[in-house]
Amino acid sequence: MPTPRKHPDELRERAVREVRTTARPTAHVTKNLGIHKEAPRGWIRQAETDAG
Repeated sequence: MPTPRKHPDELRERAVREVRTTARPTAHVTKNLGIHKEAPRGWIRQAETDAG
């Protein structure tokens, strides 16, 4: 059985969207969302891969 994800998909999507569409630094976005500043790195990379 896979381990449960620490962050819900909605939070992941919001973090990726805010980092990609705003001029704010990733650290600022993650602080506002209450997640670790390194958390969205993999999410952003995966979103870019999925987008083609």
